[in-house]
Amino acid sequence: MRTAFISHPDCLLHEMSSYHPESPARLEAIEGALIACGLMDKLVRHSAPLATFEQLKRVHAPEYIASLAASAPDASSTGIAYLDPDTAMNRHSLKAAHRAAGAVVLAADLVIGKEVQNAFCSIRPPGHHAERGRAMGFCLFNNIAVGVAHAMSAYALERVAVIDFDVHHGNGTEDIFRDDPRVMMVSTFQHPFYPYSGVAGRSERMVNIPLPAGSGGEIFRQAVSQFWLPALERFKPQMMFVSAGFDAHKDDELASLNLVEEDYAWVTERIKEAAHKYATGRIVSVLEGGYALPALGRSVAAHVSVLSD
Repeated sequence: MRTAFISHPDCLLHEMSSYHPESPARLEAIEGALIACGLMDKLVRHSAPLATFEQLKRVHAPEYIASLAASAPDASSTGIAYLDPDTAMNRHSLKAAHRAAGAVVLAADLVIGKEVQNAFCSIRPPGHHAERGRAMGFCLFNNIAVGVAHAMSAYALERVAVIDFDVHHGNGTEDIFRDDPRVMMVSTFQHPFYPYSGVAGRSERMVNIPLPAGSGGEIFRQAVSQFWLPALERFKPQMMFVSAGFDAHKDDELASLNLVEEDYAWVTERIKEAAHKYATGRIVSVLEGGYALPALGRSVAAHVSVLSD
């Protein structure tokens, strides 16, 4: 079975300003890198559907979903609506957010249905900072949480792991699943750093490993080997979802970790080994951060190359 590549042109239309680092060029850089290295021809392309209200309300409060719709500029507007100083919507953002969450739902269906072995969702806006009732950190809906909740509801999965290697702690994902015994989250992130969370919430199911600024591949790999892999061994997830942020790369000026493409390939190999051991190989990977465009393209290519091998 092959790897699915799920995206949608609507995700290119969401724009928070011409200078915002979370830009449409991110998806263009990813696709360009995958084409350039010959990987795109090996992937099965799918178009992301719109997430439904029923799918969204499993992880977001109905009043929050309604408030996003009410905040969105209307179809004729050229303006920007700010939800916080970093997070905004144009007239296309709400549809893009529905596509981003819908991509992860589709990915779960394809992987569980054995139509593909695994999937990569090349989508934006990202999601792992979005809490049950709040947008923040460039995120509107928590895309990965929507997919996880769908997998548990539609397919009665009892143990699902979320693996987050974004440079920022996935506070929204923790907010949504902290009290759900069916979900384990393992993560690394720069600390202290935005959103200044993750340390106080650590538990046997919230395996959050803070890394000091300047940490490189050796420290990251030690954290994965010492903490993530034993936690996954204990939990034995039936499916694995990856919050794949590439902003811990040494070239990414928005943060201060020093990973390189080989580190992303290495961690993907470890994830894939664990998935084959416990979860019949089922992996859904979802784009989060990554803002240095050449490094982002190369890093995603390294990640997807391992997934599709």
